[in-house]
Amino acid sequence: MRVLLADDHALFKEGLSNLLRARGIEVVGSARDGFEALELARQLRPDIVLMDIGMPRCNGIAATKLIRTELPGIRIVMLTTSAADDDLFEAIKGGASGYLLKSLDADTFFGLLAGVMEGEAALSPQLASAILREFARGKPTRPEPADAEVLTDRQIEVLQRVVDGLTYRAIAEALFISERTVKYHMREILQKLHLRNRSQAVAYALRTGLVKQAEDGAS
Repeated sequence: MRVLLADDHALFKEGLSNLLRARGIEVVGSARDGFEALELARQLRPDIVLMDIGMPRCNGIAATKLIRTELPGIRIVMLTTSAADDDLFEAIKGGASGYLLKSLDADTFFGLLAGVMEGEAALSPQLASAILREFARGKPTRPEPADAEVLTDRQIEVLQRVVDGLTYRAIAEALFISERTVKYHMREILQKLHLRNRSQAVAYALRTGLVKQAEDGAS
């Protein structure tokens, strides 16, 4: 895994860089603001950018949109102190593959980061709950006919379990199919619904009522 760091706090970046390298992860570069992150992403083509939000000149959310537009193959994970819903939703809409708080413990952080490489969303647990709460406030609309018709029954089943918070491995076991098949269906879902990542798929499914919302208290 090749990682680019984008954060304007030098001491934090140095500590994070040392922690990543200790776990065998290659840190290919570091940026001090969003414009520098974009330039280094062009040059270095990392697998993942760990992106702070509050940076000078160009903040992390704006940088995420720029990088995802130009370099869609690069995954971006926000790593920030901000738990604000507005920042979370803007980052997801901008194409971020995850949103993590700097208060996470190391084992949880690395577990979520590994999941990003497998196509899973990386969300701090309390933020995943915030997404569900946000869409629970409003009455879900009925899905447009085109939404229901464009996905196969199996893809609806996969999407339902993604919304329920299952990993791809757990979905495969529940549906008695291979993990590779689950990932194939997820790619098809994203393509058909014109979405970028798993986080957007969860938000879309809840907003439109395409699948049922997980019960209160489910993770």
